[in-house]
Amino acid sequence: MTNVTAKEWQDFVATRPEANFLQSGEWARANELIGHEIVREVIRRDGEIVAGWQGIIKDARRGRYLEVPGGPLMDWSDEVLALEVGAQLRVAGRQHKCVFVRIRPQVIDDGSGDMDCLLASLRFHVAPFHLHAEHTNILNLTKSEEELLAGMRRQTRYEVRAGEKKGVSVSWHSDEAAAREFFDVQADTAKRHGFIPPSREFLAAQVMAFDGDARIYRAEKDGVLLNLALVLFSGEEADYFEAASTPESRQYPGAYAIQWQAIRDAKAMGKTRYNFWGIAYSDDPNHRYAGVTTFKRGFGGDDVTYVPAHDIVLKHTYLKTWLIETIRKKRRKL
Repeated sequence: MTNVTAKEWQDFVATRPEANFLQSGEWARANELIGHEIVREVIRRDGEIVAGWQGIIKDARRGRYLEVPGGPLMDWSDEVLALEVGAQLRVAGRQHKCVFVRIRPQVIDDGSGDMDCLLASLRFHVAPFHLHAEHTNILNLTKSEEELLAGMRRQTRYEVRAGEKKGVSVSWHSDEAAAREFFDVQADTAKRHGFIPPSREFLAAQVMAFDGDARIYRAEKDGVLLNLALVLFSGEEADYFEAASTPESRQYPGAYAIQWQAIRDAKAMGKTRYNFWGIAYSDDPNHRYAGVTTFKRGFGGDDVTYVPAHDIVLKHTYLKTWLIETIRKKRRKL
């Protein structure tokens, strides 16, 4: 279901500075490779695309739903346009027999509540669970390398330089073998740190769909693997999407070396921002993301909070989803 060609969609996304990989054709392709159906719709005025969204049909035990991550893309101050988009999403959800539609616009939450009021007027409800990184840290890449280094926390800058002095080497790969290695190492990392990693199939799909724009960075010392990171490059943004580490990583600053290399690569590619992809929403030292939040903030970026995920409820069985996700959020301490 679509009213726009793939090229038209990519051209439109390129005009939206807030867009990242979540609304890209590559992300759609990665999801198609693991069996999901992709839905795209746009709204035109005088022949020009003024709003649009790319959604993924997902089947879960709690029911089928339409997921629109990082979208819709539009001028949200245009309430008439927002009404049209809301109606479009509702129709698409019903046509695909979905229980609900979930969106998470790429709009920064300024604390005014204006977006919340607008979405409520369109009969959206705040979702019980997040959709991708709603709280994150973003580094401005328009600065020089010297300015980026100067803007780091002192300890972070020390670790970056220590990696160079201690002979930590960083390379990147974008092939099936790299995806296999990443999955194996991340599976072990997940056991140590208690999180659920993506599937082997989805990692391979991302590498295939994004080609050289899905880079698996590899830090090692004297041939011993330390850290891995999956960084996605799309539009004006680079995203530190996934990570993995070995027990040997405790001895050397491989994670810092990877980030500094990826940041420099993104800058060289003309990207204007580097998204560290997910931090704790509070400064609670007991939050499960407290440690990784300190690591990410050390590079000198700014904390950013996006408008949270919102749902359009289409069937009464949505209550089951709400209960399951509310319990899951509490159990995971998110």
